[in-house]
Order: sequence, then C-alpha cells, then structure tokens
Amino acid sequence: MSRENKPRALYLHVPFCRSICFYCDFTHRVYRGEDADRWLKALEKELSAKEIRRDLTTMYIGGGTPTSLTAAQLERLLTLLDPYTGSLQEFTVEINPETLDEEKAAILKAHGVNRASIGFQTADEKLLKMMGRRHSFKDVGNCVSLLKDAGIGNLSLDLMYSLPEQTMAGLKKDIEAALSLAPKHLSLYSLIIEDNTVFGKKGYTPLDEETEADMYEYICRVLPEKGYRQYEISNFAVPGYESRHNLVYWHYEDFYGISAGASGKEDHCRYDNTASLKEYLQDPLKKEITPLSKEDEMFETVMMGLRLKAGISMSAFQDRYGISFSEAFSGKAAALLRKGVLVAEGDMLRCAGDHYHLLNSVLSDLL
Repeated sequence: MSRENKPRALYLHVPFCRSICFYCDFTHRVYRGEDADRWLKALEKELSAKEIRRDLTTMYIGGGTPTSLTAAQLERLLTLLDPYTGSLQEFTVEINPETLDEEKAAILKAHGVNRASIGFQTADEKLLKMMGRRHSFKDVGNCVSLLKDAGIGNLSLDLMYSLPEQTMAGLKKDIEAALSLAPKHLSLYSLIIEDNTVFGKKGYTPLDEETEADMYEYICRVLPEKGYRQYEISNFAVPGYESRHNLVYWHYEDFYGISAGASGKEDHCRYDNTASLKEYLQDPLKKEITPLSKEDEMFETVMMGLRLKAGISMSAFQDRYGISFSEAFSGKAAALLRKGVLVAEGDMLRCAGDHYHLLNSVLSDLL
C-alpha cells in the first residue's frame, strides 16, 4: 500500500489499570512499574517497525487506563508519538478520574492532546463501589477542573446504565450530575456482562429489557433537549464536538492498531495484535491477520454506518464497491424499506427511529 493510501487514524492501547473494574473485558492487567517500562520498550520497537504516516488526522490512546502510567512513563509514551502528532485535528486520551493530577494534565497538553474521555460511569457511590471503581463524583469534578485549567476543554464523559440495582431515578440523577460538568460529548452504554469478568463470574445480570429500553428512551429524549445531538446509537455531542476518531470506525475507514490488545484495519485486512502482554514483550509485531472479502467489507460498511443517526450514503457505497446497496443486499433491503425498518431520504439510508435500538436484529435480517 502506498503511503498516500495508508490510514490517517491511529489507536494505541495501554494495557494497564491501577485496579480492575468488575464489568471490564478489555485487555488489561494491574499496573506494575517494571511491566510498564518493559512495555514502553516493546512499543518503541513496534512503532519503529511500522510505516506510519506522519500526517495523521486523529489519534486515540485508550485502554486500560493510559493515566495509570506514572508522569515519567506518560511523558515517554507521548514523546514516542510526537513524530505522528503534527497534523492531528483530534488527539484523545482516556482517563480514569482518580489517576490524573496536575503534572499529568500538563504533560498531556504539552504533547498536543486536545480531547479527553473520562470514565464517569455513575454518580451513585454505592454503584461505583459495586462496579469496582475507585473514584467518586467529586474526583470526576476535580479531573474536569485539572484538564480545563491545563487548557484541554473538549471533554467527553462515559456513563453506564442498566446497572444491577440502578433505578430510573438514579439514571436521571447521573445525567444531571454529568451535565453539571458541561462536557462537550457524552457516551452512554448499557451494561453487557461478559463471562470473563468479575460480574460474569459472580452471576450479576443487567436490568430487564423493558427497564433498559425505558432508560434508553429517556436518554434519547432528554439529552437533545439539553443541547446534545445524538449522532450515533450511544453517542451525543454539542454540535461540532462529535468524536472524529470514532467516526473513522463508523465510516469504515482504515486505522492503525498499536500495542498489545489493539486491533487495526489496513489494506482490506483486519488484524488483532496479541492480547498477551508476555507475548507482546517478546514480539511486539505478533498479530492475527484476517483478510476481508468484498462481501465482508460491504456488510461491515453497513453494520458500522447504520449505527450513525444519519445513516449511510448510498452513492458513496456504490462508488466504493461498484454495486448499489439494493443490488448488494438483493430483496432484503427492499423488504426492510417496505416495513419501515429502514428509511431512505435522498441519498441517505438510515435505521428508523423506533428500530434504532434494535440495530442488531436489523443487521441480522440484512445478513
């Protein structure tokens, strides 16, 4: 692939946390300084071996918890990335509130970070404890203040709903608390319990489907009233502050995946870097590569694009694949249009509002 056709977005995974949340199934381990130092050395080897373009437009450092690193380690990480940040329009770092201090905030700003995604989750102290979180709502407020004082004002808050024992009244309080911090962006995710988590092993379950649906309906109604436009199933933003990096995924564009536990997509292939830190330290280029057929890519384009409130451009789909959407999915698309599950407006094809939260079943019908 020529350099001009290489991705313009990069995701880097930090596989460390100061503590493990009971619902989390991402690649992570409890932070140890020695492990983090060895990881940084392996990361330097991976970055040196990959041909990464220097004019990236978005970069996202997630985890894990990037700010679980010490200030010196965070400085080293961002210094390794400096060669690729000169043209960034958006540079996001994920933060757990209790792991940020004034020094780390200043380091982030000095290296060009201009957006932060903060793990708020809930303002309910009892639920936070049940989830294994180590912060309070006061910590979230302090984190927001530190970032704004450092000059990073584009802030996103992650919230969770359908938590065990959570009530509708509790969700309303959570949203009020989040809005009091005036974030530019809000991501709200329903709890999914994976087997390989503390919640899964303890037999916890989310709320019933009806209550979860009521919560989602409330979220979708109240946030636009407060000035946050829903642009994706789980994401709301003050207009102009939509996540540019995540739009790369939803528009099915290519992106680099860096570090243990990261995935990427390049040149009609998806790849998954080893999730084992031990294996990554031994070989930071170890990965599993999955070639993508044209049919794979067409379906995944639709799968990601229909997550967007605006939907997908049918002309862009045809330009990309040389076949119309209706031809690619034969009579199935027409049937969904007749049923009102999908809606065509001009060039855009989107999921109808009352079917939006049932996107998985819509995609299953298309498949």
